[in-house]
Amino acid sequence: MRHVNDLLAFLLELVALAALGYWGFKAGPGVAAKVALAVGAPLLAAIVWGLFASPKATVSLPLVGVLVVKGLVFGSATLALYAVGNRATATCFAMIVVINIAIALLSKSVVDH
Repeated sequence: MRHVNDLLAFLLELVALAALGYWGFKAGPGVAAKVALAVGAPLLAAIVWGLFASPKATVSLPLVGVLVVKGLVFGSATLALYAVGNRATATCFAMIVVINIAIALLSKSVVDH
């Protein structure tokens, strides 16, 4: 179960990056802005994730810090989907993220004890 949840977590990270890129493309007022936002938003999220939230993060944070970073990235992706009119997708994405993180926390606590 833990490996399946880890795979789901990775897929959710990819979806978050795609959602931010899609939002950037839709939100930009002109071609240059669309490209900048479509590339910049997911790039910024990937950098923040790599620094603070990935399993091999450069900066080691306590669990609360990692959860805050994940909340910011996944929350941004959810808001991005909502902002471009994909409200049902945003809601489903957020619910799956919450379930995934809950399972990860529960399975970690079971393994650690």
